[in-house]
Amino acid sequence: MTLRVLAAMSGGVDSAVAAARAAEAGHDVTGVHMALSSNPQSYRTGARGCCTLEDSRDARRAADAIGIPFYIWDLAERFHQDVVEDFVSEYAAGRTPNPCLRCNEKIKFEALLDKALALGFDAVCTGHYAQLDGGVLRRGVDMGKDQSYVLAVCTPEQLAHAMFPLGDTTKDDIRVEAERRGLQVAAKPDSHDVCFIADGDTKGFLAERLGTSPGAILDEAGNEVGEHEGAYAYTVGQRKGLRLGRPAPDGRPRYVLDISPVNNTVTVGPREALDVDEIVSERPVWLAPVPTGPFACQVQLRAHGEVYDCVAEPDGDRVRMRLASPARGVAAGQAAVLYQGDRVLGSATISETARVPA
Repeated sequence: MTLRVLAAMSGGVDSAVAAARAAEAGHDVTGVHMALSSNPQSYRTGARGCCTLEDSRDARRAADAIGIPFYIWDLAERFHQDVVEDFVSEYAAGRTPNPCLRCNEKIKFEALLDKALALGFDAVCTGHYAQLDGGVLRRGVDMGKDQSYVLAVCTPEQLAHAMFPLGDTTKDDIRVEAERRGLQVAAKPDSHDVCFIADGDTKGFLAERLGTSPGAILDEAGNEVGEHEGAYAYTVGQRKGLRLGRPAPDGRPRYVLDISPVNNTVTVGPREALDVDEIVSERPVWLAPVPTGPFACQVQLRAHGEVYDCVAEPDGDRVRMRLASPARGVAAGQAAVLYQGDRVLGSATISETARVPA
């Protein structure tokens, strides 16, 4: 069946090959590049695959090579509100957000998809490494590039209008294919940094928007062992850049255990104190029938992070998880994505963690 497909083209190799595959499959494909900054020079520069003027030109050249129409859509205001401001407010609240996940949720599969459907398109095509099998979201075959984690916030209704042509291919093979297709972005470097932080300095970016707010760094006993200029600049599990004035009695490194915006304090302690085996998450999005009781599954707690066996139990608008083995450095604000094998069951936002006494 021929579909009208809107291909989201970032200017990178993945989205270019995804658009080419959709067109080659016989679909009626139109390329669109999302302008996400009212001032592109204020976002990251260089060939990194997102948010720059160079990227929009790369996307246009790729569309020309494929032979599909191409447009630029201005989503800068929506991106700033739903991704950038959310990023800042989450850090201010002592949580650690994932802006790529939020961009998928609010921009690619809400703002962009809504506009596409209103214009008569049947689906949005992206270069994510994930698979859709009869509406079921599964991991991509390239585990090093799998992006099912950041797509798990999408609803079943959104996934019904999604297309991920790269999920059955490795990244190395995609680059070879791009070269064969004559796409100039074949060797373009991948993007790894937060796209809207031009120099990669998250602490400086947040300080410009939240100002300085000096406070105490405490040990587990509540003793002051250092000072900070803003609790928002820290994340659970952080070791470097703590600038502690008093070493640990045993001389071992200390890590951020907790961030309290209410008291403007950061608590540090030994590495093993980061271990948790109980997690509470909120605002679940289910991609499978909602379970009626506890069930065995696996959970992934960060993008490309380790996977843990667990027992999950829905509890109204929360999901409680008991891990079979402790996870280390789990931060509130991140997503907990549930799997059975390679199938995504759903996701929720981590709100609380605990360690159950042995």
